[in-house]
Amino acid sequence: MSSSDIFIGETIGTAILILLGGGVCAAVTLKASKARNAGWLAITFGWGFAVLTAVYTSAPLSGAHLNPAVTLALAIKDDDWSNVPVYWAGQLLGAAIGAALVWVAYYGQFHAHLTDKEIVGEPATQATAAKSVEAREKAAGPVLGVFSTGPEIRVVWQNLATEIIGTVVLVLAVLTQGLNDKGNGLGTLGALITALVVVSIGLSLGGPTGYAINPARDLGPRIVHALLPLPNKGGSDWSYAWIPVVGPLIGGAIAAGIYNVAFA
Repeated sequence: MSSSDIFIGETIGTAILILLGGGVCAAVTLKASKARNAGWLAITFGWGFAVLTAVYTSAPLSGAHLNPAVTLALAIKDDDWSNVPVYWAGQLLGAAIGAALVWVAYYGQFHAHLTDKEIVGEPATQATAAKSVEAREKAAGPVLGVFSTGPEIRVVWQNLATEIIGTVVLVLAVLTQGLNDKGNGLGTLGALITALVVVSIGLSLGGPTGYAINPARDLGPRIVHALLPLPNKGGSDWSYAWIPVVGPLIGGAIAAGIYNVAFA
């Protein structure tokens, strides 16, 4: 695989992953969406099908890593770091593109949701406006969950541990069951296995943090959320943003170490 194939494949694949994964979050969350309040099962299966579609689309070009933690684990497994920056760049760009496309697809729903007084409350008075702006800049906004993850209970060590554990499960499944014949990406059957593992992680381990288990999946859309001209969007919760980046990278490295010791 050439560097250009890797970059293009990862950009397209990760964009599809976030478009469909973020799309199901938007569908369940936003007012005037036909799927509003469809629930956690819809989100977990939506993300699983998103993985399946994205992998099948991009695998011929790049091997469909679609996740910096997977790329890191494969680099550790094979001791080959030459293409890691290209994979990571494509994944981050693709995640941002996918998040922007979710905004386009649900443009009217975002506007209806973020101008509804039941969602954002009454306009702040002049006396409380400054405090309200400061609070919104720090806290997670009312649609941030469409773009990126956040904890239900903010306990740093637990949130980090949850992301690490979930990513270890994902990456171990990829390394042991999901790779193609060349061992450099996901195979045809591996795509289905990985998609089902993502559903399983969401159902079993997704409750505490929303199971990012992918640094690009969280960081790219969070940047887009910060940049988009959404009314009353609130903050992007940057104080939490390092956890869904660092946690999955640690989890990917641990999974690669386990694989090299136990399976290689």
